[in-house]
Amino acid sequence: MKITKTPTQVFCELNFSENLKIHHQLSVPQLIEKALLRNEGKLSQTGSLAIDTGQFTGRSPKDRFIVADNITRDKVWWNDINIQFSEENFNRLFKKVIDYLNHQEEIFTRDALACADQENQIGISVITEYAFQNLFANNLFLRTTTKSAHHKEKWSIIAAPGFKANPTTDGTRQSNFTIINFTKRIVLIGGTAYTGEIKKGIFSVLNFLLPFKGILPMHCSANKGKDGDTAIFFGLSGTGKTTLSADSSRNLIGDDEHGWSDKIFNFEGGCYAKCVNLSEEKEPDIYKAIKFGSLLENINFYPNTREVDYDNIDKTENTRVAYPIDFIENSVIPSLGNTPNHIFFLTADAFGVLPPVSKLNNTQAMFYFLSGYTAKVAGTETGINEPQATFSACFGKAFLPLHPTVYSNLLEKKIRESDVKVWLINTGWCGGEYGVGERIKLRYTRAIINSIFAGDLEKEKFQEHPIFGLRMPIKCKDVPSELLNPKDNWINKQMYDKVANDLNQKLIINYQLYKECKTEINKEVTLA
Repeated sequence: MKITKTPTQVFCELNFSENLKIHHQLSVPQLIEKALLRNEGKLSQTGSLAIDTGQFTGRSPKDRFIVADNITRDKVWWNDINIQFSEENFNRLFKKVIDYLNHQEEIFTRDALACADQENQIGISVITEYAFQNLFANNLFLRTTTKSAHHKEKWSIIAAPGFKANPTTDGTRQSNFTIINFTKRIVLIGGTAYTGEIKKGIFSVLNFLLPFKGILPMHCSANKGKDGDTAIFFGLSGTGKTTLSADSSRNLIGDDEHGWSDKIFNFEGGCYAKCVNLSEEKEPDIYKAIKFGSLLENINFYPNTREVDYDNIDKTENTRVAYPIDFIENSVIPSLGNTPNHIFFLTADAFGVLPPVSKLNNTQAMFYFLSGYTAKVAGTETGINEPQATFSACFGKAFLPLHPTVYSNLLEKKIRESDVKVWLINTGWCGGEYGVGERIKLRYTRAIINSIFAGDLEKEKFQEHPIFGLRMPIKCKDVPSELLNPKDNWINKQMYDKVANDLNQKLIINYQLYKECKTEINKEVTLA
């Protein structure tokens, strides 16, 4: 499909009925009004729309599929996260979803874009059952009109939460699903209202397409200083990507998904920030962005009020807010940055043994990039009720259709070609394991990163960690010196050595999965 086609032409191609009432490109006030009239949510005290996503308050990775066809069959890294789905089952299920939507009173559609870099931009037609889903798409994707620039590639996202698949006849694992079809350029979502499936569907698409153009897709946030110095922050949900990149002294490029060509560019037009324990004091930029036009998910109000209780996690710890990036006062429009000066790998170490900051050489950078070590944060994925130690290659294994070494080889090449510094930042625990130690205070992590930006930390003396081999600074402005060496915070030093050695062995064993693999991609491959 091409973006030059009218909405009516697109909908006819997707077999929507002429009798179906289609609300196309509604404004934010119109979408909010529709959501309220349809009892999809309530307005909070600050004017944001608060909704519940129902059964699913997080992604369901085991229910994400990719259609195995001529484009994907020999290229996708098939495994327990890239699960094959047959073309026959997709076509059958697609018809069922369209038939289901044709029997609704109304649906909501809009045209959007992904990738701030116009040379790599794709068009998106978003078709949703609920008004709040369309508001989410408006906030998270790049906003456009039907008169926007032409695009060779046009994708459709179809999201029907009310449709439940039959695993026996439809080929799914259970009633919910997200299926990516690269030949038809469709992301088909059903049985779940969790909006994160919409944004991560397109992220997975770009993770497949861009490496063939020599562009590195990244699960990271990015910002830049007043002089244009750019920094990127890799990390899984809950490690601080959004929080640390939303810095009032720097300009925000984006909070979650970027590409690295000859520049850094945001895939999205908005932010999807976690709200648990949110406060104006800790995260003023995010707090102020929760206003009319933003979308709150699965939060709780204080009794008999419309004031949000951000500490209440009765529904989930994965409470979220989605808002356009220009709700952040110091955001960069368009969302572009220079080749990065600093790369930060963020990890929430649940064992409390990694230093708060370490400077990595290139070999260590590849090791920790492919390791992607952190702790899964409760509620981020269905079935995760407490933090668990995990390894997620490239800090985003769940979104990688290609083998992880494709992305690590691209990163290694770009680091080698530029004078970029790489740092490992532990935003997790110190003084003991989760449940015993304490989470490293945000103000200390910010002080560390500010010291790096100022060029002060590199001037300090460093010592080598005896187990991990990491280079740890001895001093850092506004950070207690005893915090910088994690062993100093443990009462039982022998226990620290045991836990640290255990984690180091896990890191080494995990790395063996990728160490000998030098996967390359053929850039001459035709994808369409």
